[in-house]
Amino acid sequence: MTLRRGARSALLLPAVAVCALTSCGIPTTGVVQAGGPAVGVVPMTRLYFVRDGALVGVRRGTDAPGDVESALRDLLRGPTDAELGKGLTTRLPLRTGLPTAVPAVPVTGGAASAVPEAAGSADTVTVTVRDHRISVELSVSAREVDDPRLAAAQLVCTAEAAQRVAAPDAEPDPVTVTAADGRRIGGASARCPAT
Repeated sequence: MTLRRGARSALLLPAVAVCALTSCGIPTTGVVQAGGPAVGVVPMTRLYFVRDGALVGVRRGTDAPGDVESALRDLLRGPTDAELGKGLTTRLPLRTGLPTAVPAVPVTGGAASAVPEAAGSADTVTVTVRDHRISVELSVSAREVDDPRLAAAQLVCTAEAAQRVAAPDAEPDPVTVTAADGRRIGGASARCPAT
């Protein structure tokens, strides 16, 4: 039985296509880990630092957009090296949370050793949100804060900026700042620059 030339070509065409697709020269691989998953735009928040005695807003990436407490924690870590290079500083007591070595109590029959212990003032602020008001309480007295009014403005403006991320069209809740000695050192009347 002889096949015509056209029929032979028709039978060979699928075989050639399968060979071309399976032997393209690219070896098969498993899953290749190359960084994190694809993501969209990194959520940003604005933190307020000080340059030449005035507030300056700095945009920072955040894991918790719109969360006032997270924004204030980031603020209390202070300016980054790059921000310090641009002349930005803070009037707030910085939250270090770095462990410090303290002498351990000697064990009977053994020698004492230094044991790392968390720094005593790890939480510099406490944030309370109640009845559409935000209260920020410092764990230090007003005397311990360099320029309390400017420090309070940093906290108020950063809190307001975080709220605007969560609800851009809503009026932010008022923020009050109180020192550990009970002295109110700032509130919602802070003027927050847009940049």
